[in-house]
Amino acid sequence: MSRLKAVAERNPQAGFRAERRDCVPQCVWRINVDIPEEANQNLSFSATERWWEQTDLTKLIISNNKLQSLTDDLRLLPALTVLDIHDNQLTSLPSAIRELENLQRLNVSHNKLKILPEEITNLRNLKGLYLQHNELTCIPEGFEQLFNLEDLDLSNNRLTTIPASFSLSSLVRLNLSSNQLKSLPAEISGMKRLKHLDCNSNLLETIPPELAGMESLELLYLRRNKLRFLPEFPSCKLLKELHVGENQIEMLGAEHLKHLTSILVLDLRDNKLKSVPEEITLLQSLERLDLSNNDISSLPCSLGKLHLKFLALEGNPIRTIRREIINKGTQEVLKYLRSKIKDNGPNQSDSIMETAMTLPSESRVNIHAITTLKILDYSDKQTTLIPDEVFDAVKSNIITSINFSKNELCEIPKRIVELKEMVSDVNLSFNKLSFISVELCVLQKLTFLDLRNNFLSSLPKEMESLIRLQTINLSFNRFRILPEVLYHIPTLETVLVSNNQVGSVDPEKLKTMENLITLDLQNNDLLQIPPELGNCVNLRTLLLDGNPFRVPRAAILMKGTAAILEYLRDRIPT
Repeated sequence: MSRLKAVAERNPQAGFRAERRDCVPQCVWRINVDIPEEANQNLSFSATERWWEQTDLTKLIISNNKLQSLTDDLRLLPALTVLDIHDNQLTSLPSAIRELENLQRLNVSHNKLKILPEEITNLRNLKGLYLQHNELTCIPEGFEQLFNLEDLDLSNNRLTTIPASFSLSSLVRLNLSSNQLKSLPAEISGMKRLKHLDCNSNLLETIPPELAGMESLELLYLRRNKLRFLPEFPSCKLLKELHVGENQIEMLGAEHLKHLTSILVLDLRDNKLKSVPEEITLLQSLERLDLSNNDISSLPCSLGKLHLKFLALEGNPIRTIRREIINKGTQEVLKYLRSKIKDNGPNQSDSIMETAMTLPSESRVNIHAITTLKILDYSDKQTTLIPDEVFDAVKSNIITSINFSKNELCEIPKRIVELKEMVSDVNLSFNKLSFISVELCVLQKLTFLDLRNNFLSSLPKEMESLIRLQTINLSFNRFRILPEVLYHIPTLETVLVSNNQVGSVDPEKLKTMENLITLDLQNNDLLQIPPELGNCVNLRTLLLDGNPFRVPRAAILMKGTAAILEYLRDRIPT
């Protein structure tokens, strides 16, 4: 039993988090050394009161208070493995922190730290260090001594450089996003175990070529920088996600693509690309391709050979594909591109049909899609229920995508919960859903959800639990307002609500959606557009055509999102 719990029961001062204190009670620092007051008063002790048999305090959580400093009494808690002091007002850490040699997790995020004490490099057992949302301008020398560190978050600080000595051999996850970095040191390539590197929202103009040698890298985020060229990755054979949206990349060539053999997600939105090379077909594992807001006028027909689940093309001057085809979504675009390929061999749909299996219920389940493409596909059957045999066919296979579109489902199949640990994409479009049941809300790995062409007028609060959801398509439903729950899903990047009956939008709530990049409100009932919507500066695509408002005029809408937002900002009352 922890002595903190014992003191908390005997001394109300120990339970101080709820009061939002500005200092730590002395009894907390001395919890390991002071003999309880009850020892002088009670001659018989129960098992939980035998303080001499209790272990030293190992976890101290003093977050969400008003602490401005910590004293050197911190050294009286040498057994601590976890120290959590996030969301306070700390401007520094005491040098006594070096005494916490057993510390494995230190969370000092959301404070006001301007510098880190050099003593922090003495914490040789540290595995997780969380320093995001402070005011740090530099990293102390000697960080490489933290040779057990696996997770380091330095995001949302004021860092302008990373020291060359900054090479942590055990690091698995590094977050440097939202700083002022203009370059990365070549020595970063020494992090041979690094899987997740986030450098979003910096000032990077180039990436050191040594980065291409990081063999363990799986997720790389370089959004919102000043890159003009896509790096090459000859050794990054495990790279699954590459996010380089909102840069200034002008060209995509075979040399940039040929090594990305494991890539699942490629984000190239908001760049200056004019074309997509035929070599895009080298990315046979690719599932999500975002080309929004570039200068692409045509697509190679070979793109249709990929097994994409999501293809974003909004904001491009594409002339070779009719707009109505693009509006129908990814699969229709791919189908159209495949139809343009002059190939004398058997087409892919034929080979897939040959591997389909007829089950006793006469349901045709695409086994090829399950085993090879990781898709549970039971679409376009005009059925009101998904047969059990469909879910039974999954067996021990990994399923990442579900397609139950173009049926007559009135509710979400309950057995969908069996796939909650795997599924990232769900397509329930073109059904008869009038409500969303909790079964969908447990799919916590969900990143893409297609609910268009149903009878929905609301979404349940439980959808807040979809903490990874990035894209939701609610077009062609019956919504009169944007569902409140959308404002509480911070990961949302794309919200499509065209062809509903939405009559108003709340710009203040929309502004809280910091990751929202695309908002489609076409063909709704908006009588006016609030000028404050212009403050939603993260929006890269805002579609408003087909609404009955008078301003902005069509001439403004035709100029694109940036012009719309600027026009709205100019109309905000001062």
